[in-house]
Amino acid sequence: MFNDVSQFADTGSPATTNAPPIVVRAPLADRAMRWFAATLDEIDYGMLLLTDEVRVMHVNHAARTELDAAHPLQLLGHELRARRPLDVLPLADALHGAARRGLRKLLALGDGAHRVSVSIVPLSLPHDADAPVTLLLLGKRQVGETLSVQGFAKSHGLTAAEVRVLAALCRGTPPIAIAAEVGVAISTVRTQIGNIRLKTGAESIRALVQQIAVLPPLMGVLREGPNAEHALRGLLGA
Repeated sequence: MFNDVSQFADTGSPATTNAPPIVVRAPLADRAMRWFAATLDEIDYGMLLLTDEVRVMHVNHAARTELDAAHPLQLLGHELRARRPLDVLPLADALHGAARRGLRKLLALGDGAHRVSVSIVPLSLPHDADAPVTLLLLGKRQVGETLSVQGFAKSHGLTAAEVRVLAALCRGTPPIAIAAEVGVAISTVRTQIGNIRLKTGAESIRALVQQIAVLPPLMGVLREGPNAEHALRGLLGA
């Protein structure tokens, strides 16, 4: 059993003169909440916890990064809002349905290159009817984060040129367009793709991109403060 507070009492005996100092820990519930928040920050999907349908209780690190000026959702103070007028009503309906009727919803917001999907999930239990809680998961705008791709490439011994090709494939760029971007012949790109598949054991480009898509998150290394550069070099073997 965990003890919220650990202490060593002084009995006045000479044997206690070297006793360790009193140690006071935060209540277990408070520590659990910090561990929970830290866990959410290691997940590379944006996650927001909402109450009262629009009021934000918690935003993880990925969501804070994702909600930039180009994202169809925005935070205004402690409230979540849609940027496009066309998205306002669908978002409100989905959040209301989750909070009041326990309905899950997959919603597409934005348009063009900034179109994203969000998943809205009710979390409330029956006795939480007066303060329903909803989880909003942000879909990714690309397959394979840069750091994950670099870590994957390093672990498989890819060259710098092959890393560029791999990153482009994860963005959905076809080989002929990659060749035009890099300024090489299409045969060169095909050779590089063949080398990547050989080194990674992927049977096809689709299987290769799938390997990237299911990589575990590598986000924590970006929040190491003064040690971030050292941690990143260690991760990438630089």
